[in-house]
Amino acid sequence: MKNIQLLGLLLVVVGSFLPLVHVPIIGNWNYWKLDHYLAIACWIFAACAVFGIVNNNAKIVRFFGVLLILLFAFTLVAVKLQSLDYFSFLPFKSWREAFAGIVKLKWGWIVEFLGAFLMVFAGNSKKVNQRTQI
Repeated sequence: MKNIQLLGLLLVVVGSFLPLVHVPIIGNWNYWKLDHYLAIACWIFAACAVFGIVNNNAKIVRFFGVLLILLFAFTLVAVKLQSLDYFSFLPFKSWREAFAGIVKLKWGWIVEFLGAFLMVFAGNSKKVNQRTQI
């Protein structure tokens, strides 16, 4: 299961460099362009998960995998709220929502979440020897 956890970790790290948000005229943004502190937190959680993978401790890997999922969910909510706040100068709420809808999420989030879910669900499944002794 170590290999699946390492694959999930690799997907999380590589996913942070993929396009996550598309802003018209400006272009695609990855995690570093969205927010430096969130990107650093993502990489710190990934480094802590490496510690758990190397030491064969599935609890640590699962814990930091869950933290990564929560960080990604927080980032998605923050992106949507920030895009609504960015257009707060517009007089009508419907206009603000329409312009905020221009900011689109990209396919990099799939890679991020897939990697984190692989880290969480690929635990140590120790196969128990089912032989009965007489």
